[in-house]
Amino acid sequence: MYTPSHFKDEDLASLQQQIESTRLATLVSFDETGLQASHVPLLLSPHEGPNGTLYGHLAKANPQWKALGAGETLVIFQGPDAYISPSFYAAKAEHGKVVPTWNYLAVHAYGRAEVFTDPKRLLQVVSGLTDKHESTRATPWAVSDAPDDYIQKMLNGIVGFAIPIERLAGKRKLNQNRSAEDIAGVSKGLATSQDQNDQQIARLMSQGETRV
Repeated sequence: MYTPSHFKDEDLASLQQQIESTRLATLVSFDETGLQASHVPLLLSPHEGPNGTLYGHLAKANPQWKALGAGETLVIFQGPDAYISPSFYAAKAEHGKVVPTWNYLAVHAYGRAEVFTDPKRLLQVVSGLTDKHESTRATPWAVSDAPDDYIQKMLNGIVGFAIPIERLAGKRKLNQNRSAEDIAGVSKGLATSQDQNDQQIARLMSQGETRV
């Protein structure tokens, strides 16, 4: 990922927070058949290894699981993003030498995947994912709510994987390379938008996330 120094995020806590807050990640792998990608929810075990370990699962019918052990795996965690209009910049009125850009947050995690089919490990993964995404509901559903024989049948149809994170690349592109006046203009402009992504980027900028 191309990351100029202005936008580089190397803080492990910040990177792991972005991983945790991304509901659906993109899992990319490569083997002799070429590139393959799946969109999957993942669990992060933050203290397992120097950068944490990711857990997830794929359907057995998805051929990508067979490619996971062939080499390095890339997992992309995309955060909020916003189109930046030149009209937001104070510099537009000053000299007009401005063009559109895009602000966004992204984390790339790299590692070599271990594939497993052990029912106990699979149950831990699916239960952890369920608990995470049901936690905000008034009456959370749990895997244990379903009949045991049904859950076992479902587990037979998936393959689990663990990815110890070997390296992380983080990018927080929030106009850090612009003047304070331009940053304030962008934040104000995005805050008036009805789009939730725009508003989230505006909040990050107004909270001082633009500081290098």
